[in-house]
Order: sequence, then structure tokens, then C-alpha cells
Amino acid sequence: MRKQLNRVIVKGGVLSPGELKYICESVESLGQKTISFGSRQDILLPKKVKKEDLSQFDKLRVVEADEVGIENIVSSYVCADIFPSTSWLTGDRYLYILEQFRSKSTLKINITDPKQRLVPLFTGHINFIASEHEDYWYLYIRLPGWDEIKMYPALIYTWDLDKIETTIEHILKEEPETIETIFELVNDALDANNRTVDKPLEVPFYPFPYFEGMNKIGSDKYWLGLYWRNNKYDISFLKEMCELCSENKIGKISITPWKSFIVKGIPRESKLIWEKFLGKRGINVRHSMLELNWHLPVANKEALNLKKYLVANFDQNDISTYGLTFAITNYSKASYYFTSIVVQKNKQPEMIGNFLTRDTYNLLYAKDFDPNTRQYIMHVQDVDKVELPGLLMELSQLYFDDLGSEKEDEKDTEVKKEQIELEVYQCQDCFTIYDEAYGDITQNIAAETLFTELPENYECPLCEAPKSNFEKVVLVK
Repeated sequence: MRKQLNRVIVKGGVLSPGELKYICESVESLGQKTISFGSRQDILLPKKVKKEDLSQFDKLRVVEADEVGIENIVSSYVCADIFPSTSWLTGDRYLYILEQFRSKSTLKINITDPKQRLVPLFTGHINFIASEHEDYWYLYIRLPGWDEIKMYPALIYTWDLDKIETTIEHILKEEPETIETIFELVNDALDANNRTVDKPLEVPFYPFPYFEGMNKIGSDKYWLGLYWRNNKYDISFLKEMCELCSENKIGKISITPWKSFIVKGIPRESKLIWEKFLGKRGINVRHSMLELNWHLPVANKEALNLKKYLVANFDQNDISTYGLTFAITNYSKASYYFTSIVVQKNKQPEMIGNFLTRDTYNLLYAKDFDPNTRQYIMHVQDVDKVELPGLLMELSQLYFDDLGSEKEDEKDTEVKKEQIELEVYQCQDCFTIYDEAYGDITQNIAAETLFTELPENYECPLCEAPKSNFEKVVLVK
């Protein structure tokens, strides 16, 4: 189900109207009329282009169809200012962070906010996830060949993200097999401004957002999400839109992992101009959520036709899928999904002669229907296409049946947490916490080490205040 295409690297899925227009003009000069978007927020060319034809576009970072080892950085910049977000992680902060990354990465990097739902958190090899501490990030690593994702035992400082990632790439030749080995090798090679992990990452559950149409930001601006069913965006339309962005002093355009893009900052006084522009082009900006929440392989007619068949059945039966997401994929043990429900096509058995067999599918769903759990449960195996609509409706009903009880459970858990008192030690200068349950791996202090057992020369890992500067406090959780 996968077709290899030329990819244009778009770091973090963010580019200026001028950059997008240049890409469109470059692709147009090759005789192509459309471009597509990839799941890692890059731009795909609909047809394979000869290497000699690509070489003339020196401003573009193009990855050839059969080239491996160059990956695009995924970021949730697209969500900043329009969806739930970590307070300190603004759109400008994303741009400063992305500017750090200048080298070509051989690893998949995700830079995301755990409070948004549109961009996956854990589908990279290197996954930086914002913490509640300003300018500090959790790091989750799953190197090529690893079966599981592991948390790096320290929070990473914003301005160390690129240095940490580059260092990890350099130590790949050591073939590190554990997160502890990576931590030791990185610490030996780099003097980073790490911070102790004082609590586990919490990823709140939000239903999948609606990301299309004209929507308000604050009192005087709008954002526009555009989705085209076939993922073939007309170059002439995009060029005209880029010119309109420039006229409105809109600095950035964002690509989503869902084969769509978002324009933020449309002035209120220009809203009618944009609506007229879309209307004249015949652009539909109100697709059903049934359409928007699917993740498909690019340029695959078979997958697109299967999606249309399933969506038509949902629509005919008046089924709601609000909050759920779906993916269509081939069977692969190496697949890392970021959808609620996966329709997995099985490999055809090898047959002798002209004997044909029907395609069969497996259905999987994420634990609690939350992709961020990273745990998938097999619902059924080896079913025919005609059975899929009913089974998907069954899963959709299961989701809504469980949704209320999950919320009640969360409320009960929150009440219980509020009654738990936790004794920790806190630096009085920078308020860094030493939790005996976690220890302080940045100074080789093992978990379960009592504060009284810390060496007298122990220092705060953030501000280097002495041990005597810590005081016992009680946290209510």
C-alpha cells in the first residue's frame, strides 16, 4: 500500500508563504500541477522526478524517492494559539527551537505539546514533549530496532534539544541497547543543562479536534484549515493563496500530519476576501468529521477507495465518529500508529498459478481509544471488506459507551489524588524538587535514596545551590 515519492523537507511543518510559492513554482516548472502532504508534515511530489531535474532547485531540500536516512522534523507548531496548549510553549518559541536544527537528521524527531491532539507525540525515534517546567522537555527514545519506547531520565533544556539529538545520532555507531547507556554516553560527550524528572509525563485526553474551515482566534483574527479529499493540492490555487497571505502580512503556513494545512492570523477585515477567494475556487471547507479523521498512505487509490467505502457506510447509518481517528495500513510489525482505530490489510498468501484470494483485514484499537497510550489491542483478524463497516460501527459504539465511565474514573482518580500528601525536598532558590522515589540520575543518585543519605556535597541540579538550601515540603496530589 505504500508508494515512494520525492519529498521536500519542511522543518517542523512550518514554512512562509514565499517558501511555499517557490516550491510550487519549482514543481510547476517540472510540468506538475499538484503537490501532496505527507504524514510527517513534508511535501510530496505526485510523480517521481529525475535527479538531474531536482538539482536545479538549490533552495529546496529534496529527498529522492529511493533515498533513505533523511527525515523531516514533526512539530505541533500548527496547534499553537488555536488548540489547548502548554502555557509557555508559544508559536514564537517553536520557531526559535526549530531554528536550532540545521543539520540533516537521519532520525525521526518529534517536538510536541502533550496538551494538543492533532500531532502525534511518540511516532519519532527522538520525541521531545513539553513539560510543565518552562523551557524543559521530556525525551522519549525509540531507536531503530528497539521494540519499546523509553523515557530519558532527565528533562532537556530547550536550547539543548538539537545538541542532544545530534549527540545521540553520533553515538548510534556504539549501538546502544538501553536508555541508561544512551544517558551515560550523552553525558560523557555533552555538558547539558538537564533538570531532574520530578514527576511522570501526564498526557490529558482530548477528543480529536475539528481542523477545517474559518475559525476565530481571539477577537480580531481567524485561522483557516483546508483539507482536500484526494490530497492533491492545485499549484495555481496555492500560489494565489500565498500572494493573499503576503497581502495580509501572514508570516507562516503550517502543514498537519493529516494531509491538510492551516493558515493562522487572517485579519478580521480580510475574512470576507478569503471566503470570496475560496468560493470562487469552489473550495469546500466543511467536510464531515467522518472525512477528516483518517490517516492514509499517500498516493494510494486502493486505500482511498476503502476509506470512501467505509465513510459512506458510516454516513448511510448516521454514525458519529467524533473524537475517534482511523488509519488504513499494510500489516507490518514495525508500524507505529497514532490513531484510535487501525484497519490493517493482511499480506496476500503466495499462490501457485492464477488462483486469486480475497483481501482480508485486521482491526486494532488503541487502549482506551487513546493513541498516546501506545498500546494496541487486536479486535478481529482476517475479516472481509464487507464486514469492516459493521465492526467499525461496533468499535465506535464501544468508544462512546466507555467514554462517560472513563471520565467518571478520571474524576474519582483526581479526588483520590487530592487526598494524597507527598513529602519532598525543595530548593528554596529555584524551587527544584528532590523526590526520594525518583532520586537524581543527573548526579548518579539512585531511586529510593533518602534525602538524609545524600552526600553533603550534593547540589541542586538546576541552580547548584547546596544541599542545605533544600527544605522539606508537603505536596498535595
